[in-house]
Amino acid sequence: MPSPTADPAYASPVDLETYGHYGPGRLDTSSGWQRPLYAFQDRVTADGSSGYRAEPGRYHLYIAWVCPWAQRTAIVRALKGLRDVVSLSYVDDDRDGRGWAFRGRRGPDPVNGFTLLQQAYDATEPGFPGHLSVPVLWDRSTGRIVSNNFPDITIDLGTEFDEWADPGVRLYPPEHRAEIDEINQYVYDNVNNAPYKAAAATTQEEYDQWRERMSGALRRLDERLAGRRYLVGDSISEADVRLWPTLVRFDRLYNPMSGMSERSLPDFANLWAYARDLYQRPGFRDSTDFDTFDVGRPAFVNAGIDRLEVAPVHADWEQPHGRERLSES
Repeated sequence: MPSPTADPAYASPVDLETYGHYGPGRLDTSSGWQRPLYAFQDRVTADGSSGYRAEPGRYHLYIAWVCPWAQRTAIVRALKGLRDVVSLSYVDDDRDGRGWAFRGRRGPDPVNGFTLLQQAYDATEPGFPGHLSVPVLWDRSTGRIVSNNFPDITIDLGTEFDEWADPGVRLYPPEHRAEIDEINQYVYDNVNNAPYKAAAATTQEEYDQWRERMSGALRRLDERLAGRRYLVGDSISEADVRLWPTLVRFDRLYNPMSGMSERSLPDFANLWAYARDLYQRPGFRDSTDFDTFDVGRPAFVNAGIDRLEVAPVHADWEQPHGRERLSES
């Protein structure tokens, strides 16, 4: 751990001329978007049977404000009351070919004093050749990454730290797990991943198919939320945590990036009210920086596709949502 008296260690500024854009050699978009493999998939368990026991002060999350997959972990950490149990820090918003880095804008690495997140990967697997993703769950005790597999991290935070967590928050209750798993798979296939698939589409037909899949999914989710406050059960669950980061980025990032829909989020009355309902709670609001969504069109968006041109929409996330009534019905 870095000395508290040492000057913070930071990476040099983003340098695209020297290092290029992030992706080549780490991501393969030659035949459309193929989500990379997440190499580290160990689990944290309450009893330590996995080799990683849930303990206060042992684990650290490296995340990025811009990343929806990483934002999920910050939301669960806050909802479960684990801020003093699992520490968290942010990488810089921008990256070049070196991947995520620590710079003054978001602060240094408080655990290891790394300047590049690649150092955490190399400490776990020397010369690691794969995708340098966030979130990363780091284990102080062994000095290695436990997991960079985002679906597992939120489940473990939500279920294995109950000794120190808020007992009233049940994000993955056993009685609803089958339904949560089913809707999570549907949302991943048709909402979470769809903008990336459309962005990296290599044919017009492929792009059109992904557009229709996401537009249809948004319509169906809007209908589902007409008579219920949350996706599953009568309280916030893992399903809401997985859908919401895509919704909050839809109008300012995903739709302008990929050209997914003529309709903005406010055009889906129930989804829009639902999204505001969650945003207006600590955990969702506190982990959101709207300015990080205005990143333009990334390098993996393939040219040669006749895309729907969509301007960013800056909606009012503070307006009343009126969904309290659904909890009383």
